[in-house]
Order: sequence, then structure tokens, then C-alpha cells
Amino acid sequence: MQDYKTVESSQTTLTELMIPSYSNFGGKIHGGIILSLMDKVAYVCAAKHSDGYCITASIDVVDFLAPVEVGELVSLMASVNYVGKTSMIIGIKVISENVRTHVVKHTNTSYFTMVAIGEDHKPKQVPGLILKSQDDIRRFSQAKNRRELKATYKRDEASIKDEFNTAECLISLRDERCQIFQ
Repeated sequence: MQDYKTVESSQTTLTELMIPSYSNFGGKIHGGIILSLMDKVAYVCAAKHSDGYCITASIDVVDFLAPVEVGELVSLMASVNYVGKTSMIIGIKVISENVRTHVVKHTNTSYFTMVAIGEDHKPKQVPGLILKSQDDIRRFSQAKNRRELKATYKRDEASIKDEFNTAECLISLRDERCQIFQ
């Protein structure tokens, strides 16, 4: 295993034609198809960086920004944005292209946390990341910040469960569109 690798060494692009069997009743491509392709490209990128098998540990927010149509080409571009000891945050940008009109749409951006797994089926250390451009530095820093916020959120969420107060909760729901039956 190399001690450090460049971002470019594991960048991966996957392009696939969207066929009718991928569509829903509205004629748009199922979000699950896009998510599956995102998981696949995240795996390839992480496996290239770690030189081995990886698993998906978490997926940060996936927003569907624009629909994908049957007949469009979808390209998923993945790169390692951040590395920890055994984990990597893979940034994924998804675009679709209408091959007749050449209109290109940005449809998704997401961040997958992948963990490298060794022969012993336990997490293994991954190479560090060589940051060569301003974009590399920005992405690494942003991923680090998202990771820290996520850890803070998990701690806060755990304390909220311990400190739950039904009366305060009912007051906060007074102006919401819900009915409460007790």
C-alpha cells in the first residue's frame, strides 16, 4: 500500500444509457436506479484508492435536482474528497445529457462514506490524500467540516432523546399541520 495517493489516481466516471426498464410510471428514471449507480461509482473510486474491498458506511443528503429521462446518458463522476484512518468520503456529481439536443443537466450531488475492509474482514487503514489543487483543498476541508457537523448532530440527537419533554413538544407542534390524538 502506498502511504499517499493523489485525488486523480482514483477519480472514476461511470456513464450509462437510461433505458425504459429504469423508468417509473411517470416516465422518469427511478431515484433508486440513480442511487444504485452512485453506490457503484463510489465503491469503484474507494476501492481504487484503498487497493481493496470497501463498504458503504453512510450516504449524506441526496437531493434530486432535476429529473432524468429515458434515453439520456447519465454520467457519475466520483473522487475521494477526504480520508480518515479507515474511511473515505467520496464526492459524487451526477449529470444527464440528452444526446439529441445536447442539453446537460446537473441532477445530483452526494457524499458517500466508504470504509476499507481488510482480508480479516475488519476496517483497514487507507492511504493519505495528496492535495494538488485549490479544488482538492476546498473539497477536503468541506468534507472534514461536514464530518464534524455530522458527529455533533449525532451527539445532539442522542441527548435530545434523553431530554425529551412531551409538554414542550406538544407546544412546538401547535402551529404545524398535524392532528394529535392521545
